[in-house]
Amino acid sequence: MTDARKKYRWFVLGDWNGFFGLMFDNLTVLSFLAGILIFVFKFPADIVYTRMFPGTAFGVLFGDLVYTWLAFRLARRSGRQNVTAMPLGLDTPSTIGIALVVLGPAFLGLKQEGMSEHDAAMMTWYIGMATMVFIGILKVVFSFLGQWVQKIVPQAGLLGSLAGIGLALIGFIPLVDIFGMPLVGLVALGLIFYSLVAGISLPRGIPGVLASVLLGTALYYGLGPLGLVGGTYAAPPPMDLHFGLPIPSLDFVHGLVPALKYLPLAIPFGLLTVVGGINVTESARVAGDDYNTRDILLTEAVATLVAGVCGGVAQSTPYIGQPAYKRMGSRAGYTLLTGVFIGLGGILGFVSFFVELIPRAVLAPILVFVALDIMTQAFLACPPRHAAAVGFAFFPTVARLLSIKLGNPEVVPTETFQHLMSAGGKSLPEMLTTIALGNGFIVTAMLWGGFLAELIDRKLRSSATYLVILAVLAFFGVIHSSSPDGAMYLPWTLEGLARQIPYQFCGAYLALAVMILVLSLTKESKLPAEGPLH
Repeated sequence: MTDARKKYRWFVLGDWNGFFGLMFDNLTVLSFLAGILIFVFKFPADIVYTRMFPGTAFGVLFGDLVYTWLAFRLARRSGRQNVTAMPLGLDTPSTIGIALVVLGPAFLGLKQEGMSEHDAAMMTWYIGMATMVFIGILKVVFSFLGQWVQKIVPQAGLLGSLAGIGLALIGFIPLVDIFGMPLVGLVALGLIFYSLVAGISLPRGIPGVLASVLLGTALYYGLGPLGLVGGTYAAPPPMDLHFGLPIPSLDFVHGLVPALKYLPLAIPFGLLTVVGGINVTESARVAGDDYNTRDILLTEAVATLVAGVCGGVAQSTPYIGQPAYKRMGSRAGYTLLTGVFIGLGGILGFVSFFVELIPRAVLAPILVFVALDIMTQAFLACPPRHAAAVGFAFFPTVARLLSIKLGNPEVVPTETFQHLMSAGGKSLPEMLTTIALGNGFIVTAMLWGGFLAELIDRKLRSSATYLVILAVLAFFGVIHSSSPDGAMYLPWTLEGLARQIPYQFCGAYLALAVMILVLSLTKESKLPAEGPLH
């Protein structure tokens, strides 16, 4: 063991903050997964807890163990004592997306075909496993391209896309949960701000995240019976443990053929986590931890494969916000603790108990803190002249947020939604355009930020190249899909107004690319930039 390795304090007080933050992040995602399947689609709870949860959690255990080892390796190589492990957990957008557009519809469709509820649930589980295997193989292939992308895409594109996610998805949606139970959520949020944003230590070194969750949960169960928390109070669930072993099997083979139907929906989710992995690796590098992009991407890919083979239905991903965990003072201990807790919790069944016990308004402040840190880093790490490019990269994620809300039948009835998607006028339907802008949002944001950053730097040919890439991706629905579920397509197979989206968007990007290439020939385009917004 080298001297550098001996000096690396892999577990410090800050690891407790990191552990509770990362652990509760994963509990939040599992809460969404269980809530959508059980309460929206009336999926049998025992199959969720004893079949899906163990394999899903085991994927997290595998990935976090590898990321812990990578932190040790980086510390040994760099000789630094403050290396922070890359956080890994369940991907929030794709977990929610796959539950809504793959697992839930598959379950309902199988029941309509005449299957019993149990048989339909089991086949849906197989389909979910097969989908994870498909996604894992895709991510393994693309993991070898990550460093190349990282070298050619400006930071404004990489970090700006993450900042948009921080603003609209990681930050705003939990904020709604917080103010849905204001007495509980806002107090918990205040403790997070006090300890992590302001950096003021709590008495006796109590971790801020732990204090926030404990106090928020106590307030909920103390004030809930009095009708003071907002909404409908739910008594603490019984301590029922749902034991299940994530044994590797070939059960996913049963779901391979039916899963092909959902592959156009699943592939974009896999691509988004690859792009997100590239971005978060860049974010960690800016914060001082220079991880190898291929190692980070390959680990998340193999973790997803492991989860799928072992019964998991949600993919893992390196989490946005590694600098936030670094600011907490975390090293490598927090990922080790999280992996063991989530992994064993999925097997022994106590994770499902905590998912039912802790109110979402109490978990939400952790995500708000991570969101704020992401947005702050994007503006501080990028050159000031690229501020507009960072901001421009926010918009696709805002569109995605609107798509999620407007696509909910409880918000906009299905008939009304379909009418708005096809309502003709002087321009493309506003609903259809919003949905299209939100589909493939991470890739869109990265390319939009890269396009504008290169334009600001007077690299007009490079800027035009981004527009050509956007045109090609938009034509086949990788981004800007006109399908509400974000599926890719061959545009000539579409009908009606939906067919106009790929042709109109592709043509617009190409027209803009040509215009910029023509302008690149002028002497004015060679003049240096005058300031951030010129």
